[in-house]
Amino acid sequence: MLNSVSVENNYNKKLKKLLGMLIMNFIQIAIAALFYLLLTGCSAPVVEPVKVELTNTEINYLRDVKPILDKRCVSCHSCYNSPCQSKFSSFEGVDRGGSKLLVYDATRLYAVDPTRLFIDAKNTQEWHEKNFYSVTKSADSNESYNDSIMMHMIYDKKKNPQIMGAYEPESDELMCPKNKQELNEYLDAKENHGMPYGFPALKETEYVTLAQWLHRGAKGPSALEQKNLVTPSKNAAQEIKKWEKFLNTEDAKHSLTARYLYEHLFLAHWNFKSAPGEFYEIVRSSTPSPQEIEIIPTLRPYDDPKVKKFYYRLNKIHSTIVHKTHMVVEFDDKKLQRIHELFIKPKWIEEPHYIDYDVKMSANPFVAFYQIPAKFRYQFLLDNANYIVMTYIRGPVCRGQMALNVIHDHFWVMFSDPEFDLSLSHPDFIKAHSDNLSMPIETSDKALLKTFSDEYKDKYEQYFYAKQELYNEIYPKGLGLEAIWRGNTQEDTPLLSIYRHFDSASVHKGVLGELPRTMWVIDYPQFERIYYSLVAGYDVFGNLSHQTNIRRYMDFLRMEGELNFISFMPYGSRLELFKSWYINDKEIQSIQDEEGAKGYGLLTRGTKVEYKTKNYKSEFIEQVVEEHILKSTNIHFDDINYYKEGHAPVQMPKVFKTHKDILNAARSLSEPGTGFIKHITDNGVNTLLVRVVKGDGSSKVFTVVVNRWHDNVNSLFNGEQIDPNKDTLDFIDASVGSYPNMFAKVHYRDLPDFFDLLQNFDGSDAYMFKMTQYFVGRDDEDFWENFDWFQNNFNKSDSLNAGLYDLNRYYRYGWEEFGY
Repeated sequence: MLNSVSVENNYNKKLKKLLGMLIMNFIQIAIAALFYLLLTGCSAPVVEPVKVELTNTEINYLRDVKPILDKRCVSCHSCYNSPCQSKFSSFEGVDRGGSKLLVYDATRLYAVDPTRLFIDAKNTQEWHEKNFYSVTKSADSNESYNDSIMMHMIYDKKKNPQIMGAYEPESDELMCPKNKQELNEYLDAKENHGMPYGFPALKETEYVTLAQWLHRGAKGPSALEQKNLVTPSKNAAQEIKKWEKFLNTEDAKHSLTARYLYEHLFLAHWNFKSAPGEFYEIVRSSTPSPQEIEIIPTLRPYDDPKVKKFYYRLNKIHSTIVHKTHMVVEFDDKKLQRIHELFIKPKWIEEPHYIDYDVKMSANPFVAFYQIPAKFRYQFLLDNANYIVMTYIRGPVCRGQMALNVIHDHFWVMFSDPEFDLSLSHPDFIKAHSDNLSMPIETSDKALLKTFSDEYKDKYEQYFYAKQELYNEIYPKGLGLEAIWRGNTQEDTPLLSIYRHFDSASVHKGVLGELPRTMWVIDYPQFERIYYSLVAGYDVFGNLSHQTNIRRYMDFLRMEGELNFISFMPYGSRLELFKSWYINDKEIQSIQDEEGAKGYGLLTRGTKVEYKTKNYKSEFIEQVVEEHILKSTNIHFDDINYYKEGHAPVQMPKVFKTHKDILNAARSLSEPGTGFIKHITDNGVNTLLVRVVKGDGSSKVFTVVVNRWHDNVNSLFNGEQIDPNKDTLDFIDASVGSYPNMFAKVHYRDLPDFFDLLQNFDGSDAYMFKMTQYFVGRDDEDFWENFDWFQNNFNKSDSLNAGLYDLNRYYRYGWEEFGY
């Protein structure tokens, strides 16, 4: 018994000792953790205000500061996708500052208030009431110090210029410091991430200029300078007067015409040939001319302005022109006369009458504008086809894989000829199906439960199958080449090429590149619905339901364009072609024969196109390009990438003596699956701008475009379904895209070595070293010199349509990442 008590006592003593030790250890750990938090978190080293060496040099915003911002900041800070919504393309944007709100957020359950510069707030104070914060204001009043966010960002880059790690300025996880504490956390967590973000630091003179400007209060243009910025030139003012008079004529015919034009041109940069260097935008204002414009801030162009009377006004654009949003339409007396011919002179279906802004009607152009004959509306779209299709690509959906993974990487677009488009000759058919032609754009904040509703799918199918029955009845033997619009004038664009560059895209006149997998033929109802779905009715501030429904609806519209094209193929060949575009789609792959394909829109009517070979797709497009469309449009296949039947890609030349050798080298690289393609696409590279320096010192620029192979783009949730072994390259003799992923500079003597890199890259050190010799990395000390050269060359080569390149998607690493 004693032994048991002794053992128990010893056990209790040891237990108490052990518990005491544990408690002491816990206290020590807690104290250590507290000190760690004090050192690394709550009391992180405070970022001290930056000392600014004062000078007596006068600093003028427009003369001294804006050129630096344009060259080094606006290339990332200019659109909805600007990091932290810091938009520096105008002083108003600089002064507005930054925000933590994500514009592109496809997962949010509720729509958010829009934050469009110049529209959703009138001044900086109103923006700050909407949770924007200053990036230029200094809270420190010391005479020789500045602690604004911008000052700290450019100073940190000056102090830590190395490019380290990956840089993704459009990342949803990007920190957006709004005060000193958050700035401390940012600079501590984001080593070497000062501004310019992920690129070389500013030159000393540029840094000093910005530092002086910030320290002196970051002032903008004077009142007189601002007035000059927004005031049209004499020539432009004369044009504006004519157009505003037309647009604001009060009778019903003019009123509805103006409404149609506004809804389709609200994103256009209007350019008057008499004032070539100026651009304007059409807005709805509560004030008439000559009063100052008061923009009515509706979310969409067809929304009710909610004022008794409003006026269409032309507002001068004084922000820096950036290419990704620069969609030019030229206006002159000839254009105004054309508008009269299409809308004012013809008799309408109904006696012209005013209509209201009922939401359901306004969101459906087939109802809202029914009284205007559809053939004239369609002709307006065809007259401006390049611009309209461009708005799909560079409009509100200017960023986002979700919006763009509905299309293949490369395809060509044609249009239905008005004389053979039954929606135009049978207006009662469109009227009967107007509800079935409605789109998921009536509101952008529907409940999440509507996200996966088949409401619009069911409506779409009812219209589509009724359309096929109508065409079967009127054209039982099908259609021939005459049913493809050939253009009316040399300015027309009856054929367009579209390139997708992962989460951006570009549109170009003509047929660029190799023969694509898919082609579209667009008719009027499809043309209008794509525009209203992706442009007029697309809300980047909308919720998951809105954006997902539009993405699903675009699947139907894409397939309709493809099926319109397939209808020109011989009966019996269509199913195989259709299946080749939808690999891994179980429903489509399960179709066994043409009869069973009826349910998928594969047509049983014939075609009047005559074929001489079994290569129906290439033979069809060659007939269209070489025999059908107007020669004056100057559309032809490019001489590098397109191969006619029987002409296989050439072999890589062994020597380079002539220009033809260079072309043949480029042609040889059009075969799929090179190691270089895989490397660059794995790193988010889809477009490369290449400068070839000739023997006489002049330069030639071309774009290397990667065409990624997608087995199937019909599924929203099955990922990209890509096959890198089938990716190809197109060499385009022009600048392609708004977001260059890499620049390259090659002397003509080094072209054999450069082409060897493109053909045989294997990831080895030898080839990685070659990469550093020709391609411009983020950390190249002459990066800005190269950027400026490419930008200036772009501006000179196409002064009307050029704009500032965007660097948000430039190759994310510097060469130091690979040991160079």
